[in-house]
Amino acid sequence: MNEKNNKGKTRHEEFKVTGGEIIDRIKELIHQGNIRRIIIKNENGATLIEIPLTLGLVGAALLPVLAAVGAIGALVARMTIVIEKIVE
Repeated sequence: MNEKNNKGKTRHEEFKVTGGEIIDRIKELIHQGNIRRIIIKNENGATLIEIPLTLGLVGAALLPVLAAVGAIGALVARMTIVIEKIVE
């Protein structure tokens, strides 16, 4: 399947969160449904993890991702979540 067929534009939004808030915020963002990618950065702006989201990524497939995000949240006090949204 060819993924070059992007009909919608993308927009980036940033949210500052603490380690304890990150899992709930990620779950909330995933449930919005129009998010293409989630990027988690540290205080210095370095990317810690990029999570590409596809239409088929739901339920049990998210558990390893959420576990990794939880581990990052335990190690990093403050971070930024950058989301790439599809704007149609």
